[in-house]
Amino acid sequence: MSFNLISTFLVAVALAMDAFSVSMTKGFTQKQLTTSQILYYGLFFGGFQALMPILGYFCGNVIAGIVESLAPIIGFILLLAIGLNMIRESLTGDDEEITDHFSFREVTLLAIATSIDAFAVGITIALLKDPILISSLIIGVVAFAFSIAGIFIGKKLGDYVGDKFQILGGAILILIGIKILLGF
Repeated sequence: MSFNLISTFLVAVALAMDAFSVSMTKGFTQKQLTTSQILYYGLFFGGFQALMPILGYFCGNVIAGIVESLAPIIGFILLLAIGLNMIRESLTGDDEEITDHFSFREVTLLAIATSIDAFAVGITIALLKDPILISSLIIGVVAFAFSIAGIFIGKKLGDYVGDKFQILGGAILILIGIKILLGF
């Protein structure tokens, strides 16, 4: 299979939806964020979103030779599971309680929590033999931009639309999974 920049960008957007939703909530609950704190959110969210696919890629690379012929099916199953989980989480309304003050510990935990899905995407990238560095860079930059934008939008609109973006992100992941399965 050949590398597809559009698919990679769409996956990056889908993965960034969690970070975007959390950032919107932070923008709503932390009205006094400084410019440097906003940048920390973007850097942490974007950094973890870029790092996790690399970790998943190397784990996936170990098993890629064994399951190479099953790559489209495995990619579809992983993206379907991630997408359905994102949709389920947004519909159940099990949002974690968010404090009203900035802390590096909280930013780190939120960045890890919102980037776990990217680990599984890294496994898929390895199975499809797509270039990991450009894929990770795109995923990280998109997450950075969405996190910064989320904070500013959250400051203006509040947190009542956050779960809608998780539904969209889950749907995009499922569609990309179907595309991989069908070989487009």
